[in-house]
Amino acid sequence: MATEPHCASPTLLRPQWPAPAAVNAVLSTRLGGVSAAPFDSLNLGAHVGDSPEAVAENRHRLIRAAGLPMPRWLRQVHGRRVVRLPLDDVEQTAGEAARLPEADACFTTQAGVSCAVLVADCLPVLFCDAHASVVAAAHAGWRGLSAGVLEATVAALPVAPETLMAWLGPAIGPVDFEVGEEVRQAFVERHVDSLQAFRSSAPGRYRADLYALARIRLRAAGVSRIYGGSGSTLSEPQRFYSFRRDGTTGRFAALIALR
Repeated sequence: MATEPHCASPTLLRPQWPAPAAVNAVLSTRLGGVSAAPFDSLNLGAHVGDSPEAVAENRHRLIRAAGLPMPRWLRQVHGRRVVRLPLDDVEQTAGEAARLPEADACFTTQAGVSCAVLVADCLPVLFCDAHASVVAAAHAGWRGLSAGVLEATVAALPVAPETLMAWLGPAIGPVDFEVGEEVRQAFVERHVDSLQAFRSSAPGRYRADLYALARIRLRAAGVSRIYGGSGSTLSEPQRFYSFRRDGTTGRFAALIALR
């Protein structure tokens, strides 16, 4: 395990949204863990080549600092599958990737159960309802977003969409995220309004706004109370991991639970 850099405890951010007091939501940064470069320091991803011991220690630091139970981590595949937690009572460790549920979103109606997604440029989206009866977390990179992971999450929740609120966490920003025509078409074919989320940068190339695309999808699914959605992980190397910026890098997490 690496010598601990910088911070003795994780640096966590709290979503700025009017969630009920019974909802506990946090976003980790890359600060306050024990992982060595290039995963320095609070890497929470067990699938990126980091030391399993470092990842396990980082995860325990995270939940102690956040006041949350250890989440059931997902094996994220850039799809639209949503799972309800808890699945079972099998304990996880950082090295048990083969046993993780394959999904890109999860939700729970039970107190004391954490929902979490790992990201490093993809968009993390947290959900809760006005009565604190359900919480959810979704991993929305462009593939999952285009495939409908947010709509699938809203549809899976046992409450009416108009009672929900959503928070968009840090992702790669519209200035930094350049894509090809095939990505633009994947969105426009489903929602013509998506045209406004792309700006031409070169012949056949566009700057894509994941935040705007997520808002379009959420509103179409009936969710009108949408918060967050600014900045760029790629341009904040001191706070966030970015796969597009660094290639080999760690993952930070968005977590939510009912108290």
